[in-house]
Amino acid sequence: MFVSDFRREFYELVQSQRVLLFVASDVDALCACKILQALFQCDHVQYTLVPVSGWQELETAFLEHKEQFRYFVLINCGANVDLLDILQPDEDTVFFVCDTHRPVNVVNVYNDTQIKLLIKQDDDLEVPAYDDIFRDEEEDEDHSGNDSDGSEPSEKRTRLEEEIVEQTMKRRQRREWEARRRDILFDYEQYEYHGTSSAMVMFDLAWMMSKDLNDMLWWAIVGLTDQWVQDKITQMKYVTDVGILQRHVSRHNHRNEDEENTLSVDCTRISFEYDLCLALYQHWSLHDSLCNTSYTAARFKLWSVHGQKQLQEFLADMGLPLKQVKQKFQSMDISLKENLREMIEESANKFGSNLDKLYLGLELAKKQLRATQQTIASCLCTNLVISQGPFLYCSLMEGTPDVMLFSKPASLSLLSRHLLKSFVCSTKNRRCKLLPLVMAAPLSVEQGTVTMVGIPPETDSSDRKNFFGRAFEKAAESTSSRTLHNHFDLSVIELKAEDRSKFLDALVSLLS
Repeated sequence: MFVSDFRREFYELVQSQRVLLFVASDVDALCACKILQALFQCDHVQYTLVPVSGWQELETAFLEHKEQFRYFVLINCGANVDLLDILQPDEDTVFFVCDTHRPVNVVNVYNDTQIKLLIKQDDDLEVPAYDDIFRDEEEDEDHSGNDSDGSEPSEKRTRLEEEIVEQTMKRRQRREWEARRRDILFDYEQYEYHGTSSAMVMFDLAWMMSKDLNDMLWWAIVGLTDQWVQDKITQMKYVTDVGILQRHVSRHNHRNEDEENTLSVDCTRISFEYDLCLALYQHWSLHDSLCNTSYTAARFKLWSVHGQKQLQEFLADMGLPLKQVKQKFQSMDISLKENLREMIEESANKFGSNLDKLYLGLELAKKQLRATQQTIASCLCTNLVISQGPFLYCSLMEGTPDVMLFSKPASLSLLSRHLLKSFVCSTKNRRCKLLPLVMAAPLSVEQGTVTMVGIPPETDSSDRKNFFGRAFEKAAESTSSRTLHNHFDLSVIELKAEDRSKFLDALVSLLS
């Protein structure tokens, strides 16, 4: 069921208990976890943290720990499946689920005892009414055979005929109700999408308890930004939630801008500013950022010689010499440039920061963006993106550079979204511009498996709803394809390479 008072029905309940946290491996989940950890540490709540990347890891971890805990918190996993059916917990086990995955499973919604949903109900959930999808078994029991009351044979015969008519009507009504239920559930479950950031939900809890700090606010900002960068929410949703966080930024950082040498208690200062939507440009050269940002790479068609020329013309039009844009972006004042890193590291060391991990993360992010754009160029130049009728399809071959990077669901999803953007900008086929994309990459040569993802169409009016989760399930079921639906996003599956052809045929038939 949905929790209406997060403080009273969740936090105060677990505050005196030992709690197990299951946390998915996406950025928003990690940020939500950081906020909850800070709250737990503040109130000395005992907890154990277990990261999980898929359903198999979640089931294994639950079996390992279920005897030691009664209360479990799941972050960005568990809302969109029948959790009790998957985990088979004891009757006194309680799950608190803070998850952005939608739609929320109806069994989770209407379970009042073991499932507590930490989900904002102002999201457009559209959950079906209880009576439309659940029916008491007593209503379906036959009441025939209770006629041994000593009545005359003719009266018994009349009563029996009436009961037969009544039971026939009940069976017809039951069939009609089941048909309506199937239609209602299909309409409700056919699209996969994402709701309010879990980090924002946890920050809201901290704020309600007057325990919110600037660090927590920053984690909420990062969680929301991850949703936007990963195309999980619409622009309208992003703008709305940014407005909410902007008010918190103003509240936490309201001191006079002219005051110098003033720091907040935790030495963190957040300001709300408009920024260029260019990947890592403040940690890279402007040229590299332009070449590896999805939007600019697609618009300039940088996989082509003509596109590279267009970029040079664009930079020249702005009056930026190539020598300058290929330097580090932080090339303002020469003395500042030479001493900036030392100054940052010196200050960071005072406060115990570890910049080495940050720099390593930035370099890995740059490597991934370069690999993504190079793979996109290869796919488009060799015409690997083909139309299958109702969707586009692209498959990376074994031996493709960086192919193992894209066997990971998050990396393959990022590549797929960027590839679809670039394909839409490059194709002249108007129909293909409106199609979704299915993409596959080798996962394990030894086991003969591939990772497959489905991406919704790249249109300005896209609501970010993804129908591939249910479609993948039906295609696998109808063809007996050997698939593993282990990812928390239902539109990501593992598939036996031998079954790929019949699986795709079924998917084409299903979506045509």
